[in-house]
Amino acid sequence: MIFDRVKRFVIVLEGSERDGPVAFSPGQAVSGRVVLELVAAARLGALRLRAMGAARVHWTESRSAGSSTAYTQSYSDQVEFLNHRDTLLAPPDNGEVTVLQAGKHEFPFTFQLPETLATSFEGKHGSVRYWVKAKLHRPWATVKKVKKEFTVIEPIDINTPALLAPQAGAKEKLARAWYCNRGQVSVTAKIDRKGYTPGEVIPIFAEIDNCTSRAVVPKAAIIQTQTFVARGTKKQKKSVVTTIVGDPIAAGQRDVWHGRALKIPPVGPSILQCRIIQVEYSLKVCVDIPGTSKLLLELPLVIGTIPLHPFGSRTSSVSSQYSINLDWLSTIPEQPEAPPEYSTVVSSPEAEQSLAPPCRSELGGILEGPFFAYIQEFRFRPPPLYSEVDPNPPSDNIRPRCMTC
Repeated sequence: MIFDRVKRFVIVLEGSERDGPVAFSPGQAVSGRVVLELVAAARLGALRLRAMGAARVHWTESRSAGSSTAYTQSYSDQVEFLNHRDTLLAPPDNGEVTVLQAGKHEFPFTFQLPETLATSFEGKHGSVRYWVKAKLHRPWATVKKVKKEFTVIEPIDINTPALLAPQAGAKEKLARAWYCNRGQVSVTAKIDRKGYTPGEVIPIFAEIDNCTSRAVVPKAAIIQTQTFVARGTKKQKKSVVTTIVGDPIAAGQRDVWHGRALKIPPVGPSILQCRIIQVEYSLKVCVDIPGTSKLLLELPLVIGTIPLHPFGSRTSSVSSQYSINLDWLSTIPEQPEAPPEYSTVVSSPEAEQSLAPPCRSELGGILEGPFFAYIQEFRFRPPPLYSEVDPNPPSDNIRPRCMTC
């Protein structure tokens, strides 16, 4: 039987031999091969390849029409990003079949990804997927199929003026219970920039003023919002990525956060350019007020893939391009770090060894996903060595200047 002659039929992408999924960037060439292993000579018709990529959304909503009648409304949409076809083994022109001998046969292929692609994504009501499928046509037999999925990551560089701009806001709320005014709660907060990458720490500077008669509790959280669009209707799903809880603030007291740290866990990057699927992030600073709803302050975030450049990224020239009114933040003290000791920045073999990236076994599963990379720690440069000899002595050809002229 022809089924018994095909021992192995797989698609291998370049780089897929290593652990973890294969990840590509828009505009990159994807190369691989279709491996066909036969236990005996076999007659084949054609071997065709197709590469696909698309964003799809789907959900249903129940509608009521009257007291007892109900129906279900379905919403679906699709955006195609990639559609490439190739024939790896064509049938002869005379209409006959091709005979391959027993053994291993490889059929290489390559194709170019478009310059604009959305990042691979799996959500509750939609997904962005990319795959390669091969079909083996054989006479008097069913078509044999094999499929290989791959990941695409749209690069988001946070070293841009828009993502390096500081984010700030302020809100206040009047606490009421049974039509009684219990006072006012206000919060002001800022972060140093809008763009971050997974693994970074967001320093939060905030001031919470509790003018009520009861204690309140401040919190901060990173929220992911998935938005699915179909037929002019939106469906959203929000989830908490990570959160921190501050100390309770007594009645009539004020609390100040001097750069409270909130670390970003491994999450997928933002998806902002897809028509039917968006993945957005925000930092929410909220205050739990007993007896009334929470006070919420939201600051936008963008999770990127290219980390912050260590040199000169937070310059005043970048911040000066934005006319954000930060006068209300003048009362929040920002305590700069003390300068490091000389012994901590002097070059030594031990210090150079400590800057080396960790091995894979030390990191555990942090490198399993396609979105994460190890970011080497940035250290201060050591000061120049002291010398009694002037490294730039004056030239003899220079005429001495007359001090009386």
